[in-house]
Amino acid sequence: MSADLAPLIAATAQWLTRAYPSGGGAMDAALCEAQARQAVTVAAWLRYPTSMDAALVAVSGPGGSGRLDWITGADATGTEDPDGHAWRTWVDEVVVSWAASLLSAPALATAAVTALAGSGHMDGSPVDFRRLVRPGVRDRGAAALLRHPDLLAPVAELHSAQLLARLKREASA
Repeated sequence: MSADLAPLIAATAQWLTRAYPSGGGAMDAALCEAQARQAVTVAAWLRYPTSMDAALVAVSGPGGSGRLDWITGADATGTEDPDGHAWRTWVDEVVVSWAASLLSAPALATAAVTALAGSGHMDGSPVDFRRLVRPGVRDRGAAALLRHPDLLAPVAELHSAQLLARLKREASA
């Protein structure tokens, strides 16, 4: 089922790592990307819990990064991307907001991963979100901007109430 969300997860994680890049070399960039991808995956799986939800977003599209680019001051018109910016249309604002919340609040990340325990997304594969819920010192250093609560706040606050309601609903189920 997660294959249906693959383009959304890839684009949304890419947006996060471009908006909040690693300051180090190639290893730090890879660690930062792994953390972004794990946070986005958890957020996407919570937002689109069924295969029907995933299929609907695949057909309708997630909305794009326009408002997020404006909020963060990201330049979506630059020439640094030789493939253009078509990938930005697959960025999901709510998933970015939820992922930002998860990255900046470890307890919330743990609650979100726990909420996924019985979901269809977790069936059949041993998924480990260790870098999201238990980041090591190297992980934290590599993703200092990506995990900084003050920097993430404008994005996280966009849809945090929905995330909290979703987690509350899952906890009571």
